Amino acid sequence: MYQPSVSKEEKAILRDLAKRYSEAASNPRMEKIKKRMIENNSLIPGRPQVLIFEIPWHEMDIEGKLKRLCVSEWAKSMEIFFRRSLFQQEYFPVDMYLENLWIIQKAYSSTGNGLETVEEQLVVDSSNNILSHRYIDQLENEEDVEKFRMPEVLAFPEKDEENIELAREVLDGILDVELRGHDIYHPPWDNIARYRGVNAILYDLSDRPDHLHAIMEHYTQSAMSGLEQMQRLGLLECKNPYLHCTPALTSELPASDHAEGEPYRFKDVWFRSMAQMFSEVSPAMLDEFDLQYGQRLGNECGLTYYGCCEPLDRKISALEKRFNNLRKIGVSPWANEESSAEQIGSNYVYARKPNPSLVALKADPEAIRAETKKTVEICLKYGCPYELVLKDISTVSYRPENLIIWAKTVMETLDEHYA
Repeated sequence: MYQPSVSKEEKAILRDLAKRYSEAASNPRMEKIKKRMIENNSLIPGRPQVLIFEIPWHEMDIEGKLKRLCVSEWAKSMEIFFRRSLFQQEYFPVDMYLENLWIIQKAYSSTGNGLETVEEQLVVDSSNNILSHRYIDQLENEEDVEKFRMPEVLAFPEKDEENIELAREVLDGILDVELRGHDIYHPPWDNIARYRGVNAILYDLSDRPDHLHAIMEHYTQSAMSGLEQMQRLGLLECKNPYLHCTPALTSELPASDHAEGEPYRFKDVWFRSMAQMFSEVSPAMLDEFDLQYGQRLGNECGLTYYGCCEPLDRKISALEKRFNNLRKIGVSPWANEESSAEQIGSNYVYARKPNPSLVALKADPEAIRAETKKTVEICLKYGCPYELVLKDISTVSYRPENLIIWAKTVMETLDEHYA
């Protein structure tokens, strides 16, 4: 069995980074950020949290501050986390919350749903993990649906203990170590698109809807089986501050009947889902091919956040009908902002995603300011609790200053509206 280890030299590197990280995480500003995160997720309007996720780190290094020195995989993982967190705090901190802890996520394995991605790739920048994909259809025929399998999930508490023991040895006297579980992130059509390609699915919406329903039914059964096993094994979590690029802390989770120290259940955690490839389909079609399936698990969970890059301004009523615990709705760069805000009002969090094209080439402060001001004024007009999360940043053209300019401009624009 794999035994994690750290050399004497690596330990010295990690302890130095951990001290600097703990100093940043101990800043009183972090408690204010945490408090505002909880308030916003509880639908209390106020200054929005500003975050930057999905950064093209291969384009970021300034003065060698992201250079990795550790060799072992275990040490490299910790080093990368500390270096990136410190880098972001120095250059574009916005409202990123740092926990003054070292978190170890529970180890587990899954045999999966029986499907594999078969693809061709086109690489433009070998340093970038954003690639062009051509997927080969693995579910072309009706009989292919039988490829789906129910997963087998296994937990590895002995590996957790090894990781905890080593982390405590490395971080002794600097950071406490805490074991945590995993979020529920359920993107069915992102995954099915990797098994088939987008074109085949869009054609089948019209030509073979029964085939798509069969695929989605089997996918949903497999996904729910895996998550139900995770629940039984105590692998779920409600304390993580972020859920796939969104603030997640709230005073409403875990559920009021959760006993301290007991494993978290579906009702104690967030449900996160989307159907990005259905951007242009009708609300009825989204409901038929995605929402009616997603609600099976979503409505068992404590709160639901729906949406990512797809515009949802024409589909909010469909979400409301399906999810009885809807709390947060994605407002992408391609959504009608005013229509979204009018429908969302004070009932949900307006999860705004600024346009990443504004940092792709050369950042223009005036364009960034105009976009931010529009969002602020619309959300104030309709009383929306809201957040601003810049993500899906494929490139900044090797100009780290683009993110520095974006962060500075957005925060200054907010200062004009909030004390």
